[in-house]
Amino acid sequence: MQIGIFAKTFPGTEPLGVLSAVRDSGYACAQFNLACCGLPSMPNALSEETIAAIRAAVEATGISLAALSGTYNMAHPDIAIRRTGLTQLTTVIETASALSIPLVTLCTGTRDPHDQWAYHPDNGDPSAWADMTAEISKALELAEGHSVDLGIEPEQANIVTSARDARRLIDEMGSARLRIVLDPANLFEQATPAQARAIVAEAVEISAGHIVLTHAKDRHGDGRFATVGQGVVDFADFIARLRSVNFDGPLVTHGLSASEAPGVAGFLKALI
Repeated sequence: MQIGIFAKTFPGTEPLGVLSAVRDSGYACAQFNLACCGLPSMPNALSEETIAAIRAAVEATGISLAALSGTYNMAHPDIAIRRTGLTQLTTVIETASALSIPLVTLCTGTRDPHDQWAYHPDNGDPSAWADMTAEISKALELAEGHSVDLGIEPEQANIVTSARDARRLIDEMGSARLRIVLDPANLFEQATPAQARAIVAEAVEISAGHIVLTHAKDRHGDGRFATVGQGVVDFADFIARLRSVNFDGPLVTHGLSASEAPGVAGFLKALI
């Protein structure tokens, strides 16, 4: 299991500087974001010079790129905004393919028109699921054409809220390119340590065989997010359960400051 971090944890708009900080903080891989190149996370286009700069930074630092962020609101109530997002996702998938990044991470979206990570009461409406699956289907056509996997992450505020939802979506899409990104802190809102352990254990069991990437973020019992090791998630148990289902992919932390990054790397390495 490789320990990684969101590259945009570190400030900077030059890939070499950002990936050097990843390496110097004790990580072997990163989930990359095009904001680390001074671009929008979802740009309309990418120059060959930018792709070359990312490639050179990878070679210079030895940091592997486990995933590239391709999140837009796949259930936005305005179809024009969804169309724009899909166009930008095309750029991200093409970039991932050019850089041999195996995974592009998605956001299954929300009916909230302003924030793709915000809950909306219409998220449970069948029309929201239908709009989201239509976007996923289009994204999979792009991904299959470029030999890139797509990762969906259960999030309490999004259309796919649980491991069961993720499995349902995978079954409906029928594509081996659609995989699960599992973040234990996104599987619940408020929980005791025992409740959190049970929720995470069930999610790992349901997701077994479909997990491509895991995230390491924590949550306090009252619902506030926390840096790894400071909340109710039992990461030793999470890692043991991942091993029990033969997951040996990247464990990528986020939701922390750059100054906290070395300490979290040490914490996770000790568990692994």
